[in-house]
Amino acid sequence: MAPAILIENGTILNPGSAPQVLSGHTVVIEGDRIARIAPARAVRGTRGRRIDASGCVVMPGLINAHTHFYSALARGLTKTKPATEFGDVLRNLWWRLDSALNTEDCHVSALVALIDAIRHGTTTIIDHHASPRAVDGSLDALARAVAKTGVRACLCYEVSDRDGAGIARAGLKENTSFIRCCQKAADPRLKALFGLHASFTLSDRTLEAAAEAGRELGTGFHIHAAEAQSDQTLTQRAHRARVIERLQRSGILGDRSIAAHCVHVNRREMGILAETGTAVVHNPQSNLNNAVGIADVVGMSQRGVLVGLGTDAMTANLLEELRVALWGQHERARDASAGWAEVTSALFTNNGRIATRIFDLPLGELREGAMADLAITDYDPPTPIDSGNVRGHLLFGVSQVPVRTTIVGGRVLMEDRQLRLDLDEARLNARARERAKALWQRL
Repeated sequence: MAPAILIENGTILNPGSAPQVLSGHTVVIEGDRIARIAPARAVRGTRGRRIDASGCVVMPGLINAHTHFYSALARGLTKTKPATEFGDVLRNLWWRLDSALNTEDCHVSALVALIDAIRHGTTTIIDHHASPRAVDGSLDALARAVAKTGVRACLCYEVSDRDGAGIARAGLKENTSFIRCCQKAADPRLKALFGLHASFTLSDRTLEAAAEAGRELGTGFHIHAAEAQSDQTLTQRAHRARVIERLQRSGILGDRSIAAHCVHVNRREMGILAETGTAVVHNPQSNLNNAVGIADVVGMSQRGVLVGLGTDAMTANLLEELRVALWGQHERARDASAGWAEVTSALFTNNGRIATRIFDLPLGELREGAMADLAITDYDPPTPIDSGNVRGHLLFGVSQVPVRTTIVGGRVLMEDRQLRLDLDEARLNARARERAKALWQRL
């Protein structure tokens, strides 16, 4: 076993369900777990590698509950027609882009996204992938990137009928084979869900095939749900059911499944999500950018839905996403006090619950026995900080300063803002630019 790691002299922040602030304490990491959090004098004689967190806060590593690695190669892309509604966004940009991806593009974009996550203190990511002209082996390409960077990740392939029955079958196969590999390997840093695009791009035959495969594998699903009103309209027209009703009828929902977005769900659908234990992941920046609306995070939370927070690849900075989520709930309710508890709990409590379900590991909190996934951030609070205002400091202070050190499962991935990986970031960025240029030309 590697020597213990002792994180000393920092202010320990636990913003989860029982917020806590500890000064004068040391975090002791042994193997991949937090072995002890104790007053510094009580562990003074403990041997191990020491990390000085003076002038910093030590907090749980952040968890991104919904994103798309492949979006990394879209940054700066201008070869798209204007989009006036969500269908145009998909047809003019994302479906053109993902259809042009090859396996190498998938791998490189994942590396770029994962390093960006490390630099922002994110230690666990739940990704949703699509590359319809390069389906076979695409999840293995992402998994290689995950292994190179050390981030904890859950992967899936987005099954859809939009590119024809053959590619839909390939997507079903890719999910099935990758899930089996993950189950056999039992790697604590790599898991899989069964990916689906959205109700309006899935035929009954494909949805039923996915549901049957998922049941046999004992896995959950990851699907976009009611992101835009068009998903509801098209689903009702073709299947005589609302989106969440159809997913329930097909056996897609459950306590290991994720329904991303849920901007356009009604009260009955919220009830179904709560009853089935399905997690909803809110992605406010993406929703605002695509002008599809603002999800009712407060309403869903009040009805017992487990609501988490994702970025949908709009940013690698989850604290930035959190800020936008809060402003969005204010605007939706026209109430500047609306949504504080629900939104902050989405990131600091519920994302940990979602990740724990998937990985079967204690994630998202700093406590003895939990996985040693941490972020150390430059922040010397200029005002008093305690258990009652720790989330406020994170939202208005910590969000504005850089992450210094990121640790996943006891492995230091970045220290003093320097990557501790067998990767040359400058060479990777140059390689990514070459891949992006070629990809854009194929568009």
